[in-house]
Amino acid sequence: MGALASKHLLAIEDLDATEIGTILDIATSFKEVNERTIKKLPTLRGRTIINLFLEPSTRTRTSFELAAKRLSADAINMSGSASATVKGESLVDTAKTLDAMDADLVIIRHAMAGAPQILARCMRASIINGGDGKHQHPTQALLDLYTIRDYFGSFEGLKVGIVGDIAHSRVAGSLLPALSMLGVETVAIAPPTLLPACPEVLGTRVSSSLDDELSSLDVVYMLRVQQERLERSPFPSLREYAGLFGLSVSRLQSMKKNAIIMHPGPINRGVELSSDAADAANNLLLYQVNAGVAVRMALMYVLLGGESDGAVA
Repeated sequence: MGALASKHLLAIEDLDATEIGTILDIATSFKEVNERTIKKLPTLRGRTIINLFLEPSTRTRTSFELAAKRLSADAINMSGSASATVKGESLVDTAKTLDAMDADLVIIRHAMAGAPQILARCMRASIINGGDGKHQHPTQALLDLYTIRDYFGSFEGLKVGIVGDIAHSRVAGSLLPALSMLGVETVAIAPPTLLPACPEVLGTRVSSSLDDELSSLDVVYMLRVQQERLERSPFPSLREYAGLFGLSVSRLQSMKKNAIIMHPGPINRGVELSSDAADAANNLLLYQVNAGVAVRMALMYVLLGGESDGAVA
């Protein structure tokens, strides 16, 4: 196993297609470990991993904590309410404090875009971006890629549509360039008010009609409307939004026979997904959650260099 070119994962562009493939291959081995009765390896024994989550999270923080513990690392969770940031400490001073404690890896989630880059400049540890503002969420992109490849066997010939609040989505910010790197055809589907001011920055075709695109998609990736990031309502009502861009019962019937539904969670039932779509057999949301642990284990392994006798066996 070769090391990555960078000691950090701050954005999906820190990886190339070969490195992405390596991480996904290693994750396949770790996924088998997670299916065992004893889900533990000595791979990162003695390493210290800090989850610095200064923005709310359930899936991502728990996934990183499980990944670290299953590799026998010492995992420490820090939230905004439990850190000195509530007392006015700057992110730079927080980073310097953690650096003085000789942490090996820090995963940061922050409401401010660029926060992971600040840590990377101030710390000797490896840094993983666990989601920064409206910018990126690279490990979500990796687990999404794992899910797609595992289901279809490869990325060849696939078409992926990302639907919904593109403008405020760090998921789309990482997944679209990742899919482009792997040669996958993509389309961003959203009302104009939920697209970036300059949609060309997305590097993909843009459509304002889910119905026009749905029957050609292999992956229908639904995004939550991030109302907590909206300064004003971008549409008249949630009901109207659901009618135009929600995955309803009738739209389920319009999907390709072997197409899948994906979602980063949490879902808003009755908005982007009807209950039928949320509970459909081809909705892989929970598979994505499961894959996230294995993918994050693989990333920790390649960034920190596990023991040769602690690799998957």
